[in-house]
Amino acid sequence: MPSVQRPLPSGFGRTTTAEEALAGTDLSGKLAVVTGGYAGIGRETVRVLSGAGASIVVPARNVEKARDALRAMPQVEIHHMDLADPSSIDDFARDFVASGRPLDLLINNAGIMATPLAHNARGYESQFATNHLGHFQLVARLWPSLERSGQARVVVLSSGAHRFSDVDFDDPNYHRRVYDKFMAYGQSKTANALFALGLDIRGEAYGVRAFSVHPGSIATELTRYVPLEDLQAMGFRDENGDVTPHIAALYKTVEQGAATTVWCAASSQLDGLGGVYCEDCDIAQPMPADTTELFGVLPWAMDPERADRLWLLSENLTGIKFLGG
Repeated sequence: MPSVQRPLPSGFGRTTTAEEALAGTDLSGKLAVVTGGYAGIGRETVRVLSGAGASIVVPARNVEKARDALRAMPQVEIHHMDLADPSSIDDFARDFVASGRPLDLLINNAGIMATPLAHNARGYESQFATNHLGHFQLVARLWPSLERSGQARVVVLSSGAHRFSDVDFDDPNYHRRVYDKFMAYGQSKTANALFALGLDIRGEAYGVRAFSVHPGSIATELTRYVPLEDLQAMGFRDENGDVTPHIAALYKTVEQGAATTVWCAASSQLDGLGGVYCEDCDIAQPMPADTTELFGVLPWAMDPERADRLWLLSENLTGIKFLGG
């Protein structure tokens, strides 16, 4: 069953770096798959895990860009995969499973943010389809390799933006309601947290534990679809396009942004635990739905009943049933 959603406390904090979070951890002989592992906090995640001895597989939509970004890192393989393309997910996973290797760490890091309204070939809204459904399909297809490990962890990157929106189970793909790109992003991030919860409930008996992560606010390529005027309207940029002092004080470095991911992936502090939403290298504080604070996790992102509804919805939308489906 999922662990209680409350801080340990871990002794770490918002300024902890990924190297500090993993200090002294030997990952020799471990194998990790990191989506989006060639840019931003994904690249830093790969660098630190590799430095601790892990072998890494990075599925990449842009293989040449990934090769350039990861060229200097040891024990890193790059293979093509596009989370927006179900057939490419199947191709990548089929080849990985056929290799017979156990998968110890699966880090669902890739994502898109605040994109214009678009639907994929199956009619699914692009942020929900990429950030959640693509990763749901990837976990399902890689399940034999995760189970083979016997002590695997799955880390799903959520966000503090989960507070923007619950999952709209009646219209998740914006076929009827008016599209709001930030609400759609928030819905996908709530889905990420609920997926980790649902996966942990189902996977614990097989030795697979799952965690969701809020990495913090980091200046990365994730905001490439957000126009400057939108960032200014939200107070993220001033009239000159510069980051405002208030927002700058909230930002983390890339090294700090990857810390909670690697902590959830490999820290012995989380042995025997799972199903929790984490931030600042600790289990996050549960917060009431009407909170105005920018930390912690809201009730709709840690609700087992919603996690079950999302699991069923995801099975129906992808046509993939696993773990008792």
